[in-house]
Amino acid sequence: MQSLLAGDTSLRNVKITIMYDGSFYHGWQIQSNAVSVQEVFQKSLAKVIGDDFDVKGCSRTDTGVHANMYCIGLKTAHPIPPERLKAALNRHLPNSIAVILCEEMPLDFHPRYDCKRKQYVYKIWNNEVRNPFYDKYAFHYRYQNLDENILDKAAKDYLGTHDFTSFCTPDQRRQENMERTIYLSKVERAGDFVTFTVEGNGFLYNMVRIMTGTLFRIAQGKISPDGIPEIIAKRDRKYAGPTAPACGLYLNKVIYR
Repeated sequence: MQSLLAGDTSLRNVKITIMYDGSFYHGWQIQSNAVSVQEVFQKSLAKVIGDDFDVKGCSRTDTGVHANMYCIGLKTAHPIPPERLKAALNRHLPNSIAVILCEEMPLDFHPRYDCKRKQYVYKIWNNEVRNPFYDKYAFHYRYQNLDENILDKAAKDYLGTHDFTSFCTPDQRRQENMERTIYLSKVERAGDFVTFTVEGNGFLYNMVRIMTGTLFRIAQGKISPDGIPEIIAKRDRKYAGPTAPACGLYLNKVIYR
């Protein structure tokens, strides 16, 4: 990446919006011992513009998590127009990844730090019988006690600005501010599909999956329907529900305005 390091005056910044099936990958970020979306994307990108580029993603995603919208910042001196880049990438990428849009951005645009909000959707197949076609794309909850009205009311207790320590899996990452603001939190049903939609200014590690697992515990009667504020106040992971499986989770929107 010599020209990038040399401060090439022809440097461009292109925002690439993709969607992907996460069941094939161990998340977005490149890993030494597993196949990631970033690795596959960059190999395809190199076939189009060579290896003189720098790529940044808008978020980490866990193994098996999907994305309806994922934004990438590409810095390169290659002159390929955005529409040609989109078409060329889609010819080289596997069927599990597709480029939706390529657009020129200012050089200081960063797909992660300029993001204002992210929206996630968790999909649940609520039927006694599993559906083979949704096996990797929705969590099969076979018990017939998911009352979307009760869960929607409980989900509203996530709204606002809170310390979400209780909804974060402890790990070895750097310590950070655990406060996040949730702007949208709702549960809806369409036939046998129940969806939990949540939008916020940021999310902690496993946060949406733990929020979902807590709603499952409410459905099972193991947590009170009005118990979420107390769990938030505890600031202790052991009081929240389990981490829901990754297969039902989708990064749905990345919002920059």
